[in-house]
Amino acid sequence: MKKFNVTVNGKAYAVEVEEVGAGQGGFTYQPVQQAAPAQAAVTVQQPQAAPEQPKAAPAPKAPSGPVSGETISAPMPGTILDIKVTEGQLIKAGDILVILEAMKMENEIVSPKDGIINGIHIAKLSAVSTGDPLVTIE
Repeated sequence: MKKFNVTVNGKAYAVEVEEVGAGQGGFTYQPVQQAAPAQAAVTVQQPQAAPEQPKAAPAPKAPSGPVSGETISAPMPGTILDIKVTEGQLIKAGDILVILEAMKMENEIVSPKDGIINGIHIAKLSAVSTGDPLVTIE
């Protein structure tokens, strides 16, 4: 038997809780102090609806003509928070290409080599899956 102090609507109650056994349906609750009279019933509020999520950005434009070079793919599913490069930009190995949010963490996707950005295949706030192309480096 474990004893707890529980406060409901500003009134404190001493409660004893007895564990029934693992996997046997949970707990039994036995109040030690009488609860408030029936007219002071506890109200339970329904959870509020989740706030509306911002709309995703429109899909990126398809590159005009063939895009050659090494394509950098998304290492995990997530949302594109920022694109740090532009087409035609000269980059070096280790430069940040994209910020990818996954599991509430911001991940920097960096360039594996020196080159020029030949194509950007994503848009800000778009959702990507593992393996989706992000940018192409020539």
